[in-house]
Amino acid sequence: MCFDHDSRPPITPIAGGALDSQEIALEAADGNRFAAFAARAAVPTGGGIVILPDVRGLHAYYRELALRFAEHGIDAIAIDYFGRTAGIGDRGPDFAWQEHVPLTTFDGLRADVVAAAAHLRETAGVERLFAAGFCMGGRLTFLTATFGLDLAGVIGFYGWPTGASRNGTPAPADVADTFACPVLAIFGGADEGIGPDAVAAFEAALAAAGVSHRVTVYENAPHSFFDRKATDYADASAKAWDEVLGFIETGTL
Repeated sequence: MCFDHDSRPPITPIAGGALDSQEIALEAADGNRFAAFAARAAVPTGGGIVILPDVRGLHAYYRELALRFAEHGIDAIAIDYFGRTAGIGDRGPDFAWQEHVPLTTFDGLRADVVAAAAHLRETAGVERLFAAGFCMGGRLTFLTATFGLDLAGVIGFYGWPTGASRNGTPAPADVADTFACPVLAIFGGADEGIGPDAVAAFEAALAAAGVSHRVTVYENAPHSFFDRKATDYADASAKAWDEVLGFIETGTL
């Protein structure tokens, strides 16, 4: 699991920065209905972001993260993965995500991301759209660069860049030559699952493909370090958040 159930983003709220937020249901092209959480910026900058969670789906962490983006002028939508197998609704901490993750498919996940991106563009007038994800969502976020969504960039936090997956998503390093936007990849140097060889292989694949990218490794930080409870890594979290906002604001790495 990427986070504990009481984990939250390590970002200080900004009073009045978000105009409104709401739980919504979206429909993908294949008819799947799935849950999402949308947050609108009080003072929009033209930037928007689709947030792709870890294996738990639309957890409270990602609802709060959407609000933090909106407070910085970035309209945001966070999505759930399990509409096809678990329906729509708040499932609580006992949800058996382990049973549902292998039932997701690359085609289904892609359809849901496409629907979320379209909703954000249609309802918020977003001019520069990004995707950001964590763990399972980090890997998927890298792959959104291949979805034909005209993204301004993708931001993956400790997403597995190599190897097989439980749901058939291709390894991002293997398809880097089809990426169509810049990539910001953030990893922890003490991640026991994603080692330096995997990070190096991804960076080499991006470079060989001529993809604009920045790969940042925060030394001594573990997997899932971007967490309010992980006070030992507060400095790494603050720097990573600044990286993300800077990328969205400028579109450059």
